[in-house]
Amino acid sequence: MTDAASQGALRRSPLHQEHEALGATFTPFGQWDMPLKYGSELEEHRAVRTTVGLFDLSHMGEIRVTGAQAGEFLDYALISQLSTIKVHKAKYSMIVNEQGGIIDDLISYRLGEQEYLVIPNAGNAETVFAAFNERAADFRAQGNDVQVADESAETALIAVQGPHAEALLLTLAPEAHHATITDMGYYACAPAHIAGHDVLLARTGYTGEDGFELYIGNADAPDLWQAIYTAGQAEEFGLKPAGLAARDSLRLEAGMPLYGNELSLDHTPFDAGLGVLIGKKKEGDWVGKLALEHAPESARVLVGLTSQQRRAARAGADLLNQDGQVVGTVTSGQPSPTLGIPVALAYVDRALSEPGTELIADIRGKQYPFTVVALPFYSRSK
Repeated sequence: MTDAASQGALRRSPLHQEHEALGATFTPFGQWDMPLKYGSELEEHRAVRTTVGLFDLSHMGEIRVTGAQAGEFLDYALISQLSTIKVHKAKYSMIVNEQGGIIDDLISYRLGEQEYLVIPNAGNAETVFAAFNERAADFRAQGNDVQVADESAETALIAVQGPHAEALLLTLAPEAHHATITDMGYYACAPAHIAGHDVLLARTGYTGEDGFELYIGNADAPDLWQAIYTAGQAEEFGLKPAGLAARDSLRLEAGMPLYGNELSLDHTPFDAGLGVLIGKKKEGDWVGKLALEHAPESARVLVGLTSQQRRAARAGADLLNQDGQVVGTVTSGQPSPTLGIPVALAYVDRALSEPGTELIADIRGKQYPFTVVALPFYSRSK
């Protein structure tokens, strides 16, 4: 759905008017009309790396899972063990089909002993909810107590990412809530009061920088966005609103996979180098268990690539060995604004996946040298 006529049917974020006021350029993203950029995507990228950026992620899904066996249900529905994480902690995981193919990658927050909030990707939210409903019915048929509710349509999500993110939020929180912000570790969450609003605050960013996510009801989202944006205009913060273009270049530098590029039903967690997410101590059955426990070694695996020449290898570019044989395909690639060199993620033959391996990218009929490197490409200083 990319033509002008179809864009009228796209869903709009509760912050759409805020983006229009800031001069955003919009782009279709799944079923949504979302800001691509507000001015220079490079400036937005650099703001997140050096000061702070403000993102609207309201297109993401939110599924609440409750009940006495909520944790055990997620153990059954996902590949990881969620029942053992502590309250106010989070875990990155995946939902797969019976064949082990990745339906989505997602984050689950434990809000209470019997309550979780699961965040699927925008384009997969309805698919994941349907799978949860089906799996919950199977789980309840065994005498378990679990309920799933899709809260995506009523929930907005704002992300504040960058080295100044914590300091900025502290100016908007009452002193009694400062410790909630400063003491929050990575992959954690807690209720908080920001700019006069009660939010679920999380620290699980997708940019490679420190930062926070704020979950809030749609009606209050514009006021919260405006408060953060206005406070961020102070010279010591240098905040810039950032769109999907910067989000993509930031996550690529951080070596983070994107569903539809690196992750799909055609790939297993092992293919993506994320077999470690599979719960090693999970007991009982879980969806995809049989397929993944007996999965053959992946023929191609996900790797990082860099080059010292200037031409970037984009998604879909073939990768060749030194004999000119196709041995892989680029899934994401562009010039790195931070590193000043082209970077890419790609699936390559396992035998050629070791860091230091020299490959050739076919870019519009011309060949350019690339080298396999360890991920991530960029890692922030602590």
